[in-house]
Amino acid sequence: MEMEIATALGCSVGFTFGGLVFVAYKLGLLYQLFHKTETQSPRHGGESVAEVLRAHGVKFVFTLVGGHISPILVACEKLGIRIVDTRHEATAVFAADAVARLSGTVGVAAVTAGPGLTNTVTAVKNAQMAESPLLLIGGAAGTLLQGRGALQDIDQMSLFKPLCKFCASVRSVREIVPTMRKALAIAQSGTPGPVFIEFPIDTLYPFHLVSKEFGVKNSPKGIMGKVVTWYLHNHLKNLFAGAWETRDVSPLPVHIPQATDDQVQKCIELVSRAKKPVILLGSQATLPPTPADDIRVALESLGIPCFLGGMSRGMLGRNSPLHIRQNRKYALKDADLVLLAGTVCDFRLSYGRVLNRRSKIIAVNRDKTQLLKNSDMFWKPNVAVQGDVGSFLLRLSKGLMGHKCPEDWPQRLKAGDVTKEKANRGKADEKTDRHLNPLSVLHHVDELMADDSIIVADGGDFVGSAAYIMRPRGPLRWLDPGAFGTLGVGGGFALGAKLCRPESEVWIIYGDGSLGYSVAEFDTFTRHKTPVIALVGNDACWNQISREQVPILGSNVACGLAFTDYHIVADGYGGKGTLIGREDEDKLDDIIKEAQKETREGRATLLNVLIGKTNFREGSISV
Repeated sequence: MEMEIATALGCSVGFTFGGLVFVAYKLGLLYQLFHKTETQSPRHGGESVAEVLRAHGVKFVFTLVGGHISPILVACEKLGIRIVDTRHEATAVFAADAVARLSGTVGVAAVTAGPGLTNTVTAVKNAQMAESPLLLIGGAAGTLLQGRGALQDIDQMSLFKPLCKFCASVRSVREIVPTMRKALAIAQSGTPGPVFIEFPIDTLYPFHLVSKEFGVKNSPKGIMGKVVTWYLHNHLKNLFAGAWETRDVSPLPVHIPQATDDQVQKCIELVSRAKKPVILLGSQATLPPTPADDIRVALESLGIPCFLGGMSRGMLGRNSPLHIRQNRKYALKDADLVLLAGTVCDFRLSYGRVLNRRSKIIAVNRDKTQLLKNSDMFWKPNVAVQGDVGSFLLRLSKGLMGHKCPEDWPQRLKAGDVTKEKANRGKADEKTDRHLNPLSVLHHVDELMADDSIIVADGGDFVGSAAYIMRPRGPLRWLDPGAFGTLGVGGGFALGAKLCRPESEVWIIYGDGSLGYSVAEFDTFTRHKTPVIALVGNDACWNQISREQVPILGSNVACGLAFTDYHIVADGYGGKGTLIGREDEDKLDDIIKEAQKETREGRATLLNVLIGKTNFREGSISV
């Protein structure tokens, strides 16, 4: 009995001691024993954020300012990181997305709490689906005020967890550096994508300001008052304990999946036996670490005809004999081997139904889900490689050194290209019932566009036509939203592109509907001296929808717009707007050249082109 009592007492003491240690740990008491709280330091958490960003090569932070995040913006500016403020939070994220795609680094956007963050949701989802490495920094209510009705306080973590690879809420100043490093590495590893870090306001401002908010106005009364006062004082000390100790801010290793040697060898054998191979190249081919020029050399060495999609448009230059732009459906039905190099069997490939079941299929993708999408229904890969597309193509080319695709196959496909494009050019010469033929306008722009131009696609029907007509001059010179089909990317994408490539001519191809989302960014282009050219196909209609809705359902409801004076809007924001109608057809080239001259002189321009309707792309789906 005595033994049992002693054992019970010992267990009770042990549990009590363990519980006390746990409580001390949770309250930060143990950490504070070994790490000092520097109450007189003027430093603040925004400086730690800026130091990590600089160490990771970040040159731009896009934002719409808010008091929750001011310390971050000020600290970044002091360290030479350019702060670019926009007129909508979604634009800030779209701009960061463009920087990520064009620079090979992580794009960064910082927005304030609550509605500042909710305004970014569509843009973050677009980055997720486009596989862009992006860091979203969000302000938040103070650590002790979350869930208590503070200004702009919502459950932000639950909102972004489905959209981001990694989400974290910083709970003390000392957590900022390791959390930032981890997030930036995750954004670039595996399948790239967005990450989110929430910064409660008391982790960003200096101790003396935060302490005023924690201070108790009157002397505490009673035991409960004293406990609360002690708790607040301890929380404040723990918030800043060890905050300014030296920490490593350098980048963590980034993991990029690679094909195995056996997988590459199997693919070499399949390709070497193919008589009619085709490559479908997707945006993943442009991801680091493989330079785009090395991929171009590898593709030219293989000699296999290529269809280029997304960011890979322009990979082979403007007039490569291997780049096939038309009749993809028929080429895939005839091919005996198809290499899906970062291309996904989603709606863009009819969920895999366009693939010939007799074809050998090689699929390469960093993301396992995308790699095998719809393979349980309409298609089956002979080899499925979860790995980096760019490095895979280099290894495949090296293994097939000396082997070339039979020349008659790409020549046959190219001949089909020439025939189809002649027919398309013929449609451009037709007169529309009123205004200008949109195809003719796009041909004129394509012919006059500078060789270093970057094309930003933001729209429906007009942009769909542009995708057939306009030819990016090189790799990383075409930006579209990607699989999400988001409208409104134009202003942000163009802003990010012009900052990354200030020497390049940046064109936004807008529909008049999509222009409404970001026309206010002409103010941003003016203030931040980022002159771009906006080409607006103004048909006073959501035509991508109308041309199906009217014949199927017999109504144009909600599809009609007006021939709005968008050029005057651009003028009001400090740009240069020009209205172009049928009476300007003979001088269209001169107007385009004048717009190019204006941008070279530092002024953003908008060409408001009144266009008519054609039957080009009739039957193309909008859902």
